[in-house]
Amino acid sequence: MGNSFPTAGFGAAMGGDNMWQFMEQLRSTFEKRPSGSRMGRGDVRAAVLALLLEKPMHGYQIIREIEERSNGSWKPSAGSVYPTLQLLADEGLITAEESNGRKTYALTEAGREVAAAAETSVPWETVGTEEKSGFGSLPKAGVELAQAAAQVGRTGSPEQVKQAVTVLEEARRRLYAILAQD
Repeated sequence: MGNSFPTAGFGAAMGGDNMWQFMEQLRSTFEKRPSGSRMGRGDVRAAVLALLLEKPMHGYQIIREIEERSNGSWKPSAGSVYPTLQLLADEGLITAEESNGRKTYALTEAGREVAAAAETSVPWETVGTEEKSGFGSLPKAGVELAQAAAQVGRTGSPEQVKQAVTVLEEARRRLYAILAQD
């Protein structure tokens, strides 16, 4: 089996290019989101301040709350949340209290003032617009389609590969037809 493709298979239909290289290119194309849809550094800060304005929380709670409030569209990594918490502590906007092996973060008086002043819009509200517009589900669907095509290329017979190419060509035409509609 391995990573080789039958010479008459999907790889040959692609001009002999490596299937995995194609998959990576397709995935990276789908990951290029419309401008403004990726959360920036300031968004993590604004989200942390907004959540801590409600109640003290530990880092994992903050990550979970952001994911929940954005309906799963945005789950900041620990690598972005914890440095933000440290920065806010260094700025004197939050304090950390350790209990049961976890640090619980709370706003200081200065932090409350900053959070209250910035409370006009919370970052997770803008993330939902991506899902409603379909941009959040489009990359996932594209990657899943590419994975299915790769599976056919790896394990399908020459006839199945030919059928898959026909399906993909039809899908491409139909997608462009959607753009051509008024």
